Amino acid sequence: ILLSLFTLICDVSTSAFHLDGDYMIGGLFDVHSVTEAVSQDRPEAIDCSSQPFVISNYRRFQLMRFSVEEINNSTSLLPNVSLGYDIFDQCSVAQNFPGMFNLISVNDTIQPWDEPHGDPTKVSKMIAVAGPFSSTETRTIYPLLMMNFIPLVSYGAASSSLSEKLKYPSFLRTVHSNKDMIEGIVTILLHYNWRWVAFINSNDDYGYDGRDLFVKRIKDTDICLAYSKELNHNTNISQVFQQIEEQGARVIIAYVPERTAETLIGSAIQLNVTKKVWIAVEAWSLNKNLLRDERIQNIGTVLGVSQPVVNIPGFDEFIYSTVEHMYCENQDQHSCNQVCNCSDVSPEQIADADPSYSFPVYSAIYAIAHALHNTLQCGSGGCQRNVTVEPYMVLAELKKSNFTLLDQVIQFDGNTDPTFGSYSIVFWNQSGEAEEVGYYTFYPSIIFSINTTKIQWFTNGDIPTSLCSKECRAGYSKKQDGIHTCCFNCLICRNGTYINTTDDPFNCVACKETEWSPAGSTSCNLRVVEFIPLTDIWAILIMIVTWVFVGFTAAVFVLFAINYNTPIVRSAGGLMCFLILGCLVLCSTSVFFYFGAPSVSFCIMRFLPFLLFYTVCLACFVVRSFQIVCVFKMAAKYPTLYSWWMKYHGQWLFISAAFLTQALLLTLGNSLSPSKPFNDTQSYHDKIILTCDINLPSCLIPGIFLFSLCSLCFIFSYMGKDLPKNYNEAKAITFCLLLLILTWIIFATESSLYRGKHLQTLNALAVLSSLYCFLLWYFLPKCYIIIFEPNKNTQQHFQGLIQSYTKTISQ
Repeated sequence: ILLSLFTLICDVSTSAFHLDGDYMIGGLFDVHSVTEAVSQDRPEAIDCSSQPFVISNYRRFQLMRFSVEEINNSTSLLPNVSLGYDIFDQCSVAQNFPGMFNLISVNDTIQPWDEPHGDPTKVSKMIAVAGPFSSTETRTIYPLLMMNFIPLVSYGAASSSLSEKLKYPSFLRTVHSNKDMIEGIVTILLHYNWRWVAFINSNDDYGYDGRDLFVKRIKDTDICLAYSKELNHNTNISQVFQQIEEQGARVIIAYVPERTAETLIGSAIQLNVTKKVWIAVEAWSLNKNLLRDERIQNIGTVLGVSQPVVNIPGFDEFIYSTVEHMYCENQDQHSCNQVCNCSDVSPEQIADADPSYSFPVYSAIYAIAHALHNTLQCGSGGCQRNVTVEPYMVLAELKKSNFTLLDQVIQFDGNTDPTFGSYSIVFWNQSGEAEEVGYYTFYPSIIFSINTTKIQWFTNGDIPTSLCSKECRAGYSKKQDGIHTCCFNCLICRNGTYINTTDDPFNCVACKETEWSPAGSTSCNLRVVEFIPLTDIWAILIMIVTWVFVGFTAAVFVLFAINYNTPIVRSAGGLMCFLILGCLVLCSTSVFFYFGAPSVSFCIMRFLPFLLFYTVCLACFVVRSFQIVCVFKMAAKYPTLYSWWMKYHGQWLFISAAFLTQALLLTLGNSLSPSKPFNDTQSYHDKIILTCDINLPSCLIPGIFLFSLCSLCFIFSYMGKDLPKNYNEAKAITFCLLLLILTWIIFATESSLYRGKHLQTLNALAVLSSLYCFLLWYFLPKCYIIIFEPNKNTQQHFQGLIQSYTKTISQ
């Protein structure tokens, strides 16, 4: 296929774009740039020289020429071997293929794959290509170069997709990928706590890749994307800024190339967009046109992530010595994308242009030269000129690059991305300069540093904030408002919960059972464990009173035993009195188990002795009340029933039945569900009350049975209320039962209102009061008669009372 089918011939200066040599390096630089779509009537190569001139790209173009000349003048690198170049103006993505066909052609002919290359005249001297600048241009032309595995070493293509070696096996680059750039930007955002940001990208591979990487990178951070927009020729930039203002984002990341940045920032100046922090990427962070615009300070503060400015020795001298006379040389015939049309550009303008990507261009040419040096097995004496150099050989050596250039070790990783270089953090100061205020290094480890004191914020001192919602105060959780986690309402954490903003700022965490926290807490406190110890003053007093009760009961027991055959003892119950007194003493043992740390045995002993033996006491009083009623009323009306009761000792049968029933209920209850220690964490948020739980089978059912006996006893005793005035057995029992019922009503009321540790003390007092009721109001009056009124403790006195009452009933 003849190259003439794809090219347009015209007169050009050849000295700048072409240099003959033993081995050729291709160069692709967009010296001119197509800013708008070009309309054509027929397919033809575009005339790049008619498009806008880009001086920063022209500076890189000259840097490649300088690098090749410097290598040719070297005695250590490629000795006795000359490098040449063919450079093409890559001004358009879709209309610059003639230049590419020139690079891969041999004698103006493109060789098919299956044609042998044994003929030296049919082997291309093109060993590698440096460029192009953009990712989109790279993806467009790469398939043509991959045909023969011609290495493509880009100095500007940053798309992360180009690191996929299965798709781009012969691609290398000397500039860091977008992934590294995004890491640097996100690090700055996190450093200044900017969480609500806008992202503007170009509508090309560079911009799309940057946006996708940014969205992926901030996924697990506190940064939210408030607004995202891709710019093209039809974008209404005024509307873009209006939407950013409506969202309230004060930080704008402009992930766009140089020309787009000039349009964007220029529009911001014209539209009076103020009070913003602009994050500039390396493509425009050192743009001299914008830096020197006097109005640039009006838009806010500009921070940039750029390549460090590397001073390349000899380059300025090369510019001044070359540019001034290179347009006076002879003319020749070459393709139109090798026309500069830049005779009015002075050396000063070139030297002062944006220095970005200078070292990547310089290192790309040197990497190719070192790869060729190793392929030719060059040494101090020269190179093996008899070696047929194929592009794939140079590619293999490029991947193994390991040399030092301007104090930097040039190497590539497994994805053929550079392992050298770093980023500078720059601030656009009021002097129109990009002042370096920090750095971000990648190798051998990531190091970030920034000097905030050098930055003059548009806020005149304070670091600007960019938040959708202000941070919640300590102890408050976030409730997301909308689709962004950065937009939220603040809710205070309730009692018993706390917020750990490091782990989860959106949910309050419940404290453990052993901990507590007031509302609005960031941590939990240990609860105070409370119970009534044996050394407590109230516990000691109650136990002393209990021992007094036991001693008093023993004294009554002895007194009744001495006076067992007297009428007062017999009327009180006789032998039954000793059973009651003994059971009251056994009941008192429950009091001692209400103090100290509860255990399973302690919990059982708190209820079992009292419920079991108090049942016997009440059963005795039921029988005693029933007998009193029978003696004075039922004996006369129901003699048969009375006779049966006396014959079969009905009172002992009833007492035994009550005892066995209660014993059975307690045994079954404590076997199936025994009372056990219980940590009361509900009554107080800052305390744990050690107590015993009251299980339904073990305590409630026996308690109901006990209450039934009490009710039955009260009924019988109340029926004897009209007995003789001086004969007050039934009245004494009724009064004792009223005191008993009142005691437990008071305790039930207190337990419903109070849940502290002293509830155990109150329970012990209720038990002790229940015991004293019968001792003081049933047995004490009888002891008084025995000791102080013995005249009333005679048979004649009691018979007189009975005869008097019998006469009253008969009348």
